[in-house]
Amino acid sequence: MPLKLSWVASANGADHPFPLNNLPYGVFSTAGTDPRCGVAIGDMILDVRAAHAAGLITVGGTRVFDPPSWNAFMALGQDAWADLRDRLTAMLAQGSDAQAALEPHLVAANAAQMHMPIEVAEFTDFYAGRHHATNVGTMFRGADNALPPNWLHMPIGYNGRASSVVVSGTDIRRPWGQIKGPGDDTPRFAPSQRFDMELELGAIVGTPSDGPLSVQDAFDNIFGYVLLNDWSARDIQAWEYQPLGPFQAKATATTISPWIVTAAALAPFRCDAPVREVPLLDHLRDAGPMGYDIDLAVTLTPNGGAPTTIARTNANALYYSAAQQLAHHTAAGCPMRTGDLLGSGTISGAEPHQRGSLLELAWGGQDPFQLTDGQTRSFIEDGDTLALSGHARGDGFTVGFGACVGTLLPALATPYAR
Repeated sequence: MPLKLSWVASANGADHPFPLNNLPYGVFSTAGTDPRCGVAIGDMILDVRAAHAAGLITVGGTRVFDPPSWNAFMALGQDAWADLRDRLTAMLAQGSDAQAALEPHLVAANAAQMHMPIEVAEFTDFYAGRHHATNVGTMFRGADNALPPNWLHMPIGYNGRASSVVVSGTDIRRPWGQIKGPGDDTPRFAPSQRFDMELELGAIVGTPSDGPLSVQDAFDNIFGYVLLNDWSARDIQAWEYQPLGPFQAKATATTISPWIVTAAALAPFRCDAPVREVPLLDHLRDAGPMGYDIDLAVTLTPNGGAPTTIARTNANALYYSAAQQLAHHTAAGCPMRTGDLLGSGTISGAEPHQRGSLLELAWGGQDPFQLTDGQTRSFIEDGDTLALSGHARGDGFTVGFGACVGTLLPALATPYAR
């Protein structure tokens, strides 16, 4: 599929992340206005609420775009998703007779503030990257026991905190927690010193369900995808995670990119999963290419310093697709809601520069890596800014996600000060 040309000229560059082929959904505001639904096209944002009120968009009834989130629209299902995408594509295409009517509803993206694109119903984070799981397992259990015995049979996950999911640009505060190091006789309550990030994709459930879903049905229920940074306090995690898994170590924050790239926009980039070493049980078996060929990168910028790209990898390294994660989530009868968010788990490749967390890049702190300005890092330091990026490359066009950025602030002097 080649680049689709738009009358919004900035959308027609081969490297621009928001061409007509993409049309991602977000929530934005401008000075003195309320947050509202919008669609990115080139360097502009189409005010969907205003276009809907003007009768230019008739999908979804009279009130669906009133709330400052995409949940009400997502709940309408696949037919409505396809209808809106088709309508927007036609109206924004080069030569469209809708140009004059739509132009008053375009806002310059650089004049807009982005907000959470959805109301997150619940958040579940998985562990679907084999290279990441192998690296972490090797550090803590040795190479012979790196993968847990269940890992090749099902997606492993834990229930996280929807309340701490934040949009790109939100500062993150270094957390306090209970920590017990290898040489400590007793635990202590202190700020985390091994604070980390994780490069992930987040899948957003659009269609709710009540009961088990097949992998194909799960794939069809996913509305779209965001970049996701699962901030992680490794020292808190090391002490607390036995026997029930992560808790406070993952509760500080999870950052997502502001634009939802729809499953329809990513359809040209679907790819097969890595080769299966162990056949999956029938209810998790691949139902066609359900992974994605998306280039991913992590950049670290120290306070006042120069940015360094510390990792480059690809989403095609994920062993389990979001559809398999969702199908597994529902297998015991768990209902899923519109706005449920599923994190993929850290996406790492086979090579050292493809590792999607500082825990791996610095190998648990044993091998600090160097930044452009000569500084070194083992874990995130106060004032560091972490930025995730993602792009899928087509025939003369790019489908991008926009930035997923957060800056780490120092811990509170005492967590109970008010």
